[in-house]
Amino acid sequence: MIVITAPTGHIGGRLLDILLGEAPDRGEELRVIVRDPARLPDEVRARVDVVTGSHGDAEVVDRAFAGADAVFWLVPPDPRAPSMDAAYSGFTHAAAKAFTAHGIGHVVGVSALGRGTPVAGRAGHVTASLAMDDLIASTGVAYRALACPSFMDNLLRQRASIRDDGVYTDIAAPDRTAPTAATRDIAAVAAGLLLDRSWTGTGEVPVLGPEDLSAVDMARIMSDVLGRPVRYERQSLEEFRAGLAGHGLGDALVEGYVNMAYAKNNGLDDGVSRTPRITSPTTFREWCEQVLRPEVQA
Repeated sequence: MIVITAPTGHIGGRLLDILLGEAPDRGEELRVIVRDPARLPDEVRARVDVVTGSHGDAEVVDRAFAGADAVFWLVPPDPRAPSMDAAYSGFTHAAAKAFTAHGIGHVVGVSALGRGTPVAGRAGHVTASLAMDDLIASTGVAYRALACPSFMDNLLRQRASIRDDGVYTDIAAPDRTAPTAATRDIAAVAAGLLLDRSWTGTGEVPVLGPEDLSAVDMARIMSDVLGRPVRYERQSLEEFRAGLAGHGLGDALVEGYVNMAYAKNNGLDDGVSRTPRITSPTTFREWCEQVLRPEVQA
């Protein structure tokens, strides 16, 4: 039995698709924790065991983990979280106790690059995510943290600006290169770990994507794929902060994003060298062709 959290998100949803195709042939049953089961297609609900509620709730994870062997763990965003620690480790505390209580053998979690870098201690969401990894590892389960860079799919938040104004924004230096990964590739790595649970102990599995690109590189590729000019505009940290606050995020979340963005621009994602084993396949151009272009043209 594999339990999947956040099964309607970019990563969890794709993971669920993969496991629905592969798990039955391996004798695996699937269970999902979801706040609103109606967000799952009817044909999916018919093939999985559904536990309704938040996976931050002790009673919910107690029901969901009963009889389970493995868990996919992803903390959902909480715009009103009082602190980064509350948003990650606080949300995970009930599950950590339930891992032990129910004898869960393996957990795969979505986390971030940056461990061991000089800026890891003040990197907002990433710092909190790494502390969450330590909490899960302390339970004694076999744990693999998917150490991810920025997601290509985050650009979908700017689809209107890209479509209407030919502009996308960030705080990164225009020529600074960094890894990015497609969420579907992260889901594929998670699926592989959940289906072949021969691994033991705790550790990280970086998912780096196939290339390091700068903001200017990404603008050029988007322009090529969309057939229209797209330019990069660098924001100041204050502009970035104001934009986040304008979307109704709480102070803790805003500062978490600002600190993470600053850390990424100062080497947070540079601590792991790309090797074939941790190079995921989807290029940014392929992602633009297959995901961004249909969204912009819709």
